[in-house]
Amino acid sequence: MRIDEPAALRPDDGEGDRATFLELFFDLVFVFALTRISARAFEDLALEGNQTNWSAVTGGGKTLLLLIALWMLWQGTAWTTSRYDPYHLWLQVIVITALLSAMVMGVAIPQAFRSTGWAFAIAYVVAHVARSAILLMVLRRLQYRRLKLRMLITYCVAGVFWLVGALLATNPRVVLWSVALVIEYLGNRFGWPVPGLGRSTVSRWDIHGGHLAERYQQFYLVALGETILVAGLTYTRVPIGAAGTAAFAFALATTILLWRIYVQRAGQILGEAVTGARHPATIGRSAADTHLVMVVGVVATAIGYELVIEHPTGHNELPWLAMILGGPALYLAGRARFEYEVFGRVSPSRLVAIAALLLPVPLLLHVAPLLASAVAVVVLAAVAVVDARRAWGRPPEAAAPPF
Repeated sequence: MRIDEPAALRPDDGEGDRATFLELFFDLVFVFALTRISARAFEDLALEGNQTNWSAVTGGGKTLLLLIALWMLWQGTAWTTSRYDPYHLWLQVIVITALLSAMVMGVAIPQAFRSTGWAFAIAYVVAHVARSAILLMVLRRLQYRRLKLRMLITYCVAGVFWLVGALLATNPRVVLWSVALVIEYLGNRFGWPVPGLGRSTVSRWDIHGGHLAERYQQFYLVALGETILVAGLTYTRVPIGAAGTAAFAFALATTILLWRIYVQRAGQILGEAVTGARHPATIGRSAADTHLVMVVGVVATAIGYELVIEHPTGHNELPWLAMILGGPALYLAGRARFEYEVFGRVSPSRLVAIAALLLPVPLLLHVAPLLASAVAVVVLAAVAVVDARRAWGRPPEAAAPPF
Protein backbone atom coordinates (compact mmCIF):
# COMPACT_ATOMS: atom_id res chain seq x y z
CA MET A 1 0.00 0.00 0.00
CA ARG A 2 1.36 3.42 -0.98
CA ILE A 3 0.46 6.68 0.71
CA ASP A 4 3.32 8.99 -0.28
CA GLU A 5 2.30 9.85 -3.84
CA PRO A 6 -1.35 10.89 -4.01
CA ALA A 7 -3.08 8.82 -6.69
CA ALA A 8 -0.16 8.78 -9.09
CA LEU A 9 -0.67 7.45 -12.59
CA ARG A 10 -0.62 3.68 -12.83
CA PRO A 11 3.00 2.48 -13.14
CA ASP A 12 3.87 1.29 -16.65
CA ASP A 13 6.08 -1.61 -15.63
CA GLY A 14 6.02 -5.33 -16.29
CA GLU A 15 3.32 -5.87 -13.69
CA GLY A 16 1.07 -3.09 -14.93
CA ASP A 17 -1.38 -5.30 -16.82
CA ARG A 18 -2.31 -7.41 -13.83
CA ALA A 19 -5.39 -6.75 -11.78
CA THR A 20 -4.83 -6.52 -8.04
CA PHE A 21 -6.39 -8.97 -5.59
CA LEU A 22 -8.71 -6.19 -4.47
CA GLU A 23 -9.95 -5.69 -8.02
CA LEU A 24 -10.60 -9.42 -8.40
CA PHE A 25 -12.40 -9.39 -5.04
CA PHE A 26 -14.47 -6.48 -6.34
CA ASP A 27 -15.44 -8.57 -9.39
CA LEU A 28 -16.79 -11.36 -7.18
CA VAL A 29 -19.59 -9.09 -5.99
CA PHE A 30 -20.80 -8.81 -9.57
CA VAL A 31 -21.23 -12.58 -9.85
CA PHE A 32 -23.83 -12.23 -7.12
CA ALA A 33 -25.33 -9.05 -8.60
CA LEU A 34 -25.72 -10.63 -12.04
CA THR A 35 -27.49 -13.65 -10.55
CA ARG A 36 -29.98 -11.21 -8.99
CA ILE A 37 -30.48 -9.65 -12.42
CA SER A 38 -31.20 -13.09 -13.91
CA ALA A 39 -33.54 -14.02 -11.06
CA ARG A 40 -35.50 -10.80 -11.46
CA ALA A 41 -35.89 -11.29 -15.22
CA PHE A 42 -36.86 -14.93 -14.74
CA GLU A 43 -39.64 -13.91 -12.37
CA ASP A 44 -40.94 -11.45 -14.96
CA LEU A 45 -40.91 -14.11 -17.69
CA ALA A 46 -41.93 -17.32 -15.94
CA LEU A 47 -43.34 -16.88 -12.47
CA GLU A 48 -46.13 -14.48 -13.33
CA GLY A 49 -48.12 -16.63 -15.69
CA ASN A 50 -50.82 -14.07 -16.41
CA GLN A 51 -48.39 -11.59 -17.92
CA THR A 52 -48.81 -10.30 -21.44
CA ASN A 53 -45.91 -9.99 -23.84
CA TRP A 54 -45.99 -6.24 -23.23
CA SER A 55 -45.60 -6.80 -19.49
CA ALA A 56 -42.60 -9.00 -20.16
CA VAL A 57 -41.08 -6.29 -22.36
CA THR A 58 -41.53 -3.56 -19.74
CA GLY A 59 -40.19 -5.87 -17.03
CA GLY A 60 -37.21 -6.67 -19.21
CA GLY A 61 -36.62 -2.98 -19.82
CA LYS A 62 -36.54 -2.27 -16.09
CA THR A 63 -34.14 -5.15 -15.52
CA LEU A 64 -31.93 -3.87 -18.33
CA LEU A 65 -31.84 -0.45 -16.65
CA LEU A 66 -30.53 -2.05 -13.45
CA LEU A 67 -27.96 -4.06 -15.37
CA ILE A 68 -26.66 -0.95 -17.13
CA ALA A 69 -26.35 0.80 -13.75
CA LEU A 70 -24.23 -2.10 -12.47
CA TRP A 71 -22.09 -1.90 -15.58
CA MET A 72 -21.61 1.87 -15.19
CA LEU A 73 -20.40 1.35 -11.64
CA TRP A 74 -18.02 -1.44 -12.62
CA GLN A 75 -16.72 0.45 -15.65
CA GLY A 76 -16.08 3.67 -13.70
CA THR A 77 -14.06 1.73 -11.14
CA ALA A 78 -12.14 -0.20 -13.81
CA TRP A 79 -11.18 2.99 -15.66
CA THR A 80 -10.00 4.53 -12.40
CA THR A 81 -7.72 1.61 -11.54
CA SER A 82 -6.46 1.64 -15.14
CA ARG A 83 -5.44 5.29 -14.86
CA TYR A 84 -4.11 5.57 -11.33
CA ASP A 85 -1.93 3.46 -9.04
CA PRO A 86 -4.30 0.83 -7.57
CA TYR A 87 -1.95 0.21 -4.63
CA HIS A 88 -2.39 3.74 -3.37
CA LEU A 89 -4.41 3.99 -0.15
CA TRP A 90 -7.06 6.30 -1.57
CA LEU A 91 -7.52 4.16 -4.69
CA GLN A 92 -8.16 1.18 -2.46
CA VAL A 93 -10.72 3.20 -0.52
CA ILE A 94 -12.45 3.95 -3.83
CA VAL A 95 -12.53 0.27 -4.83
CA ILE A 96 -13.81 -0.84 -1.42
CA THR A 97 -16.53 1.83 -1.51
CA ALA A 98 -17.56 0.61 -4.96
CA LEU A 99 -17.50 -3.00 -3.73
CA LEU A 100 -19.83 -2.24 -0.83
CA SER A 101 -22.11 -0.18 -3.05
CA ALA A 102 -22.32 -2.96 -5.64
CA MET A 103 -23.23 -5.43 -2.91
CA VAL A 104 -26.04 -3.20 -1.65
CA MET A 105 -27.26 -2.72 -5.21
CA GLY A 106 -27.24 -6.48 -5.78
CA VAL A 107 -29.30 -7.10 -2.66
CA ALA A 108 -31.74 -4.35 -3.68
CA ILE A 109 -32.21 -5.50 -7.29
CA PRO A 110 -35.23 -7.84 -6.82
CA GLN A 111 -37.38 -5.04 -5.30
CA ALA A 112 -35.56 -2.05 -6.82
CA PHE A 113 -38.77 -0.65 -8.29
CA ARG A 114 -40.71 -1.24 -5.11
CA SER A 115 -39.43 -1.15 -1.54
CA THR A 116 -35.62 -1.14 -1.97
CA GLY A 117 -35.27 1.52 -4.64
CA TRP A 118 -33.84 3.97 -2.13
CA ALA A 119 -31.05 1.53 -1.19
CA PHE A 120 -30.16 0.91 -4.84
CA ALA A 121 -30.11 4.62 -5.67
CA ILE A 122 -28.14 5.74 -2.60
CA ALA A 123 -25.51 3.02 -3.07
CA TYR A 124 -25.08 3.90 -6.73
CA VAL A 125 -24.80 7.64 -6.14
CA VAL A 126 -22.40 7.21 -3.20
CA ALA A 127 -20.02 5.07 -5.28
CA HIS A 128 -19.78 7.57 -8.14
CA VAL A 129 -19.70 10.74 -6.05
CA ALA A 130 -17.17 9.30 -3.60
CA ARG A 131 -14.84 8.25 -6.41
CA SER A 132 -14.88 11.67 -8.06
CA ALA A 133 -14.61 13.57 -4.77
CA ILE A 134 -11.69 11.52 -3.45
CA LEU A 135 -9.73 11.89 -6.69
CA LEU A 136 -10.47 15.61 -6.74
CA MET A 137 -8.93 15.91 -3.28
CA VAL A 138 -5.83 13.76 -3.78
CA LEU A 139 -4.75 14.46 -7.36
CA ARG A 140 -2.04 17.07 -7.82
CA ARG A 141 -2.04 17.91 -11.52
CA LEU A 142 -4.52 20.64 -12.44
CA GLN A 143 -5.73 18.92 -15.62
CA TYR A 144 -6.74 15.81 -13.66
CA ARG A 145 -8.37 17.86 -10.90
CA ARG A 146 -10.46 19.78 -13.44
CA LEU A 147 -11.60 16.52 -15.02
CA LYS A 148 -12.64 15.11 -11.64
CA LEU A 149 -14.47 18.32 -10.79
CA ARG A 150 -16.50 18.06 -13.99
CA MET A 151 -17.20 14.39 -13.26
CA LEU A 152 -18.25 15.23 -9.70
CA ILE A 153 -20.67 17.90 -10.92
CA THR A 154 -22.14 15.53 -13.51
CA TYR A 155 -22.64 12.72 -11.01
CA CYS A 156 -24.21 15.13 -8.50
CA VAL A 157 -26.68 16.35 -11.12
CA ALA A 158 -27.50 12.78 -12.15
CA GLY A 159 -27.68 11.83 -8.47
CA VAL A 160 -30.62 14.19 -7.99
CA PHE A 161 -32.56 12.16 -10.55
CA TRP A 162 -31.56 8.89 -8.88
CA LEU A 163 -32.58 10.01 -5.40
CA VAL A 164 -35.79 11.78 -6.38
CA GLY A 165 -36.74 8.80 -8.54
CA ALA A 166 -36.31 6.47 -5.58
CA LEU A 167 -39.08 8.38 -3.78
CA LEU A 168 -41.61 8.08 -6.61
CA ALA A 169 -43.83 5.35 -8.02
CA THR A 170 -42.54 2.81 -10.52
CA ASN A 171 -43.19 4.57 -13.83
CA PRO A 172 -41.74 7.99 -12.90
CA ARG A 173 -38.88 6.19 -11.16
CA VAL A 174 -38.02 4.41 -14.41
CA VAL A 175 -38.13 7.71 -16.29
CA LEU A 176 -35.91 9.62 -13.84
CA TRP A 177 -33.40 6.79 -13.49
CA SER A 178 -33.21 6.48 -17.27
CA VAL A 179 -32.54 10.22 -17.54
CA ALA A 180 -29.79 9.88 -14.93
CA LEU A 181 -28.08 7.10 -16.90
CA VAL A 182 -28.32 9.13 -20.11
CA ILE A 183 -26.70 12.13 -18.39
CA GLU A 184 -23.85 9.96 -17.12
CA TYR A 185 -23.35 8.18 -20.43
CA LEU A 186 -23.33 11.40 -22.47
CA GLY A 187 -20.96 12.96 -19.97
CA ASN A 188 -18.56 10.07 -20.40
CA ARG A 189 -18.98 10.05 -24.17
CA PHE A 190 -18.30 13.77 -24.64
CA GLY A 191 -15.55 14.34 -22.09
CA TRP A 192 -17.66 15.39 -19.09
CA PRO A 193 -18.66 18.84 -20.41
CA VAL A 194 -19.72 21.41 -17.82
CA PRO A 195 -20.63 25.02 -18.67
CA GLY A 196 -17.77 27.30 -17.69
CA LEU A 197 -15.35 24.41 -17.15
CA GLY A 198 -15.16 23.04 -20.69
CA ARG A 199 -14.61 19.39 -21.45
CA SER A 200 -11.73 17.02 -22.00
CA THR A 201 -10.69 15.14 -25.12
CA VAL A 202 -10.98 11.39 -24.56
CA SER A 203 -8.03 10.64 -26.84
CA ARG A 204 -5.79 12.51 -24.39
CA TRP A 205 -6.79 10.52 -21.33
CA ASP A 206 -3.89 8.62 -19.79
CA ILE A 207 -4.79 4.97 -19.23
CA HIS A 208 -2.91 1.72 -18.95
CA GLY A 209 -4.40 0.05 -22.00
CA GLY A 210 -3.21 -3.46 -21.19
CA HIS A 211 -4.76 -3.35 -17.73
CA LEU A 212 -8.06 -1.94 -19.01
CA ALA A 213 -8.26 -4.68 -21.65
CA GLU A 214 -7.64 -7.33 -19.01
CA ARG A 215 -10.38 -5.88 -16.83
CA TYR A 216 -12.89 -6.13 -19.69
CA GLN A 217 -11.85 -9.75 -20.22
CA GLN A 218 -12.29 -10.46 -16.54
CA PHE A 219 -15.77 -8.95 -16.42
CA TYR A 220 -16.75 -11.05 -19.40
CA LEU A 221 -15.57 -14.10 -17.46
CA VAL A 222 -17.68 -12.92 -14.52
CA ALA A 223 -20.71 -12.90 -16.84
CA LEU A 224 -19.86 -16.41 -18.06
CA GLY A 225 -19.45 -17.54 -14.46
CA GLU A 226 -22.93 -16.23 -13.74
CA THR A 227 -24.36 -18.38 -16.56
CA ILE A 228 -22.77 -21.50 -15.07
CA LEU A 229 -24.07 -20.61 -11.63
CA VAL A 230 -27.60 -20.03 -12.92
CA ALA A 231 -27.61 -23.27 -14.91
CA GLY A 232 -26.27 -25.31 -11.99
CA LEU A 233 -28.62 -23.85 -9.38
CA THR A 234 -31.62 -24.27 -11.64
CA TYR A 235 -30.78 -27.89 -12.46
CA THR A 236 -30.40 -28.79 -8.79
CA ARG A 237 -33.90 -27.57 -7.91
CA VAL A 238 -35.84 -29.36 -10.67
CA PRO A 239 -36.73 -33.08 -10.77
CA ILE A 240 -34.02 -35.06 -12.56
CA GLY A 241 -35.27 -36.16 -15.97
CA ALA A 242 -34.01 -36.71 -19.49
CA ALA A 243 -35.38 -33.41 -20.84
CA GLY A 244 -34.05 -31.33 -17.96
CA THR A 245 -30.67 -33.05 -18.19
CA ALA A 246 -30.51 -32.34 -21.92
CA ALA A 247 -31.38 -28.70 -21.26
CA PHE A 248 -28.61 -28.51 -18.66
CA ALA A 249 -26.14 -30.06 -21.12
CA PHE A 250 -27.16 -27.55 -23.80
CA ALA A 251 -26.63 -24.72 -21.28
CA LEU A 252 -23.09 -25.88 -20.48
CA ALA A 253 -22.30 -26.35 -24.18
CA THR A 254 -23.58 -22.83 -24.94
CA THR A 255 -21.41 -21.31 -22.21
CA ILE A 256 -18.33 -23.10 -23.54
CA LEU A 257 -19.09 -21.87 -27.05
CA LEU A 258 -19.60 -18.28 -25.82
CA TRP A 259 -16.16 -18.49 -24.22
CA ARG A 260 -14.58 -20.02 -27.32
CA ILE A 261 -16.03 -17.47 -29.73
CA TYR A 262 -14.86 -14.61 -27.51
CA VAL A 263 -11.24 -15.73 -27.23
CA GLN A 264 -10.83 -16.73 -30.89
CA ARG A 265 -8.97 -14.48 -31.62
CA ALA A 266 -9.95 -10.96 -30.71
CA GLY A 267 -10.45 -11.74 -27.03
CA GLN A 268 -6.89 -12.98 -26.71
CA ILE A 269 -5.26 -9.85 -28.10
CA LEU A 270 -7.53 -7.06 -26.93
CA GLY A 271 -4.67 -5.74 -24.80
CA GLU A 272 -2.44 -5.64 -27.86
CA ALA A 273 -5.09 -3.76 -29.82
CA VAL A 274 -5.62 -1.18 -27.07
CA THR A 275 -1.93 -0.54 -26.37
CA GLY A 276 -1.13 -0.48 -30.11
CA ALA A 277 -3.80 2.08 -30.95
CA ARG A 278 -2.77 5.67 -31.48
CA HIS A 279 -5.26 6.75 -28.82
CA PRO A 280 -5.76 3.84 -26.37
CA ALA A 281 -8.53 5.63 -24.49
CA THR A 282 -10.62 5.89 -27.67
CA ILE A 283 -10.60 2.17 -28.37
CA GLY A 284 -10.99 1.53 -24.65
CA ARG A 285 -14.19 3.54 -24.56
CA SER A 286 -15.49 1.81 -27.69
CA ALA A 287 -14.66 -1.58 -26.18
CA ALA A 288 -16.67 -0.59 -23.10
CA ASP A 289 -19.86 -0.22 -25.15
CA THR A 290 -19.12 -3.44 -27.02
CA HIS A 291 -18.57 -5.45 -23.87
CA LEU A 292 -21.80 -4.07 -22.42
CA VAL A 293 -23.67 -5.43 -25.46
CA MET A 294 -21.95 -8.81 -25.15
CA VAL A 295 -22.59 -9.00 -21.41
CA VAL A 296 -26.28 -8.15 -21.87
CA GLY A 297 -26.44 -10.95 -24.45
CA VAL A 298 -24.74 -13.39 -22.08
CA VAL A 299 -27.05 -12.48 -19.18
CA ALA A 300 -30.10 -12.87 -21.44
CA THR A 301 -28.76 -16.28 -22.49
CA ALA A 302 -28.46 -17.28 -18.82
CA ILE A 303 -32.09 -16.33 -18.29
CA GLY A 304 -32.88 -18.59 -21.24
CA TYR A 305 -31.02 -21.42 -19.51
CA GLU A 306 -33.26 -21.09 -16.49
CA LEU A 307 -36.43 -21.08 -18.58
CA VAL A 308 -35.42 -24.12 -20.62
CA ILE A 309 -34.16 -26.19 -17.67
CA GLU A 310 -37.34 -25.57 -15.70
CA HIS A 311 -39.71 -25.96 -18.69
CA PRO A 312 -37.86 -28.07 -21.27
CA THR A 313 -40.99 -29.55 -22.86
CA GLY A 314 -43.37 -26.63 -22.40
CA HIS A 315 -44.41 -24.20 -25.11
CA ASN A 316 -42.25 -21.33 -26.27
CA GLU A 317 -43.48 -17.78 -26.07
CA LEU A 318 -41.96 -14.79 -27.80
CA PRO A 319 -40.38 -13.32 -24.60
CA TRP A 320 -38.82 -16.73 -23.89
CA LEU A 321 -37.33 -16.94 -27.38
CA ALA A 322 -36.01 -13.41 -26.91
CA MET A 323 -33.80 -14.89 -24.17
CA ILE A 324 -33.06 -18.33 -25.63
CA LEU A 325 -32.19 -17.16 -29.17
CA GLY A 326 -32.13 -13.37 -28.87
CA GLY A 327 -29.49 -13.51 -26.13
CA PRO A 328 -26.93 -15.37 -28.30
CA ALA A 329 -27.86 -13.17 -31.28
CA LEU A 330 -27.22 -10.00 -29.28
CA TYR A 331 -23.95 -11.46 -28.05
CA LEU A 332 -22.85 -12.18 -31.63
CA ALA A 333 -23.77 -8.63 -32.66
CA GLY A 334 -21.50 -7.29 -29.92
CA ARG A 335 -18.83 -9.82 -30.86
CA ALA A 336 -18.96 -8.61 -34.47
CA ARG A 337 -18.30 -5.06 -33.35
CA PHE A 338 -15.56 -6.35 -31.06
CA GLU A 339 -13.91 -7.99 -34.06
CA TYR A 340 -14.04 -4.70 -35.93
CA GLU A 341 -12.43 -2.87 -33.02
CA VAL A 342 -9.51 -5.32 -32.93
CA PHE A 343 -9.06 -6.17 -36.62
CA GLY A 344 -10.93 -3.49 -38.56
CA ARG A 345 -13.22 -6.07 -40.23
CA VAL A 346 -16.23 -8.28 -39.50
CA SER A 347 -16.42 -11.97 -40.39
CA PRO A 348 -19.52 -12.83 -42.47
CA SER A 349 -20.10 -15.86 -40.24
CA ARG A 350 -21.21 -13.53 -37.43
CA LEU A 351 -23.95 -11.96 -39.54
CA VAL A 352 -25.07 -15.29 -40.99
CA ALA A 353 -25.28 -16.75 -37.49
CA ILE A 354 -27.41 -13.85 -36.23
CA ALA A 355 -29.83 -14.45 -39.10
CA ALA A 356 -29.83 -18.19 -38.38
CA LEU A 357 -30.83 -17.49 -34.79
CA LEU A 358 -33.56 -14.97 -35.50
CA LEU A 359 -35.22 -16.22 -38.70
CA PRO A 360 -36.56 -19.49 -37.20
CA VAL A 361 -38.30 -17.66 -34.33
CA PRO A 362 -41.80 -17.76 -35.93
CA LEU A 363 -41.38 -21.50 -36.55
CA LEU A 364 -40.25 -22.17 -32.99
CA LEU A 365 -43.21 -20.50 -31.30
CA HIS A 366 -45.37 -22.96 -29.36
CA VAL A 367 -42.85 -25.80 -29.56
CA ALA A 368 -40.61 -27.15 -26.82
CA PRO A 369 -38.04 -24.63 -25.49
CA LEU A 370 -35.51 -27.47 -25.56
CA LEU A 371 -35.60 -27.38 -29.36
CA ALA A 372 -34.85 -23.65 -29.42
CA SER A 373 -31.95 -24.24 -27.06
CA ALA A 374 -30.61 -26.90 -29.42
CA VAL A 375 -30.79 -24.43 -32.32
CA ALA A 376 -28.68 -21.96 -30.34
CA VAL A 377 -26.06 -24.62 -29.63
CA VAL A 378 -25.86 -25.67 -33.29
CA VAL A 379 -25.52 -22.10 -34.58
CA LEU A 380 -22.87 -21.12 -32.02
CA ALA A 381 -20.96 -24.34 -32.71
CA ALA A 382 -20.95 -23.50 -36.41
CA VAL A 383 -19.47 -20.07 -35.66
CA ALA A 384 -16.76 -21.63 -33.48
CA VAL A 385 -15.89 -24.15 -36.21
CA VAL A 386 -15.65 -21.43 -38.87
CA ASP A 387 -13.36 -19.40 -36.60
CA ALA A 388 -11.15 -22.43 -35.98
CA ARG A 389 -10.92 -23.27 -39.70
CA ARG A 390 -9.97 -19.70 -40.55
CA ALA A 391 -7.08 -19.80 -38.09
CA TRP A 392 -5.96 -23.37 -38.84
CA GLY A 393 -2.44 -23.57 -40.26
CA ARG A 394 -1.98 -19.79 -40.41
CA PRO A 395 0.19 -17.53 -38.29
CA PRO A 396 -1.72 -15.74 -35.51
CA GLU A 397 -3.47 -12.67 -36.85
CA ALA A 398 -2.11 -9.41 -35.46
CA ALA A 399 -4.31 -6.64 -34.13
CA ALA A 400 -5.17 -3.87 -36.60
CA PRO A 401 -7.56 -1.50 -34.81
CA PRO A 402 -9.19 1.08 -37.11
CA PHE A 403 -8.85 3.86 -34.52
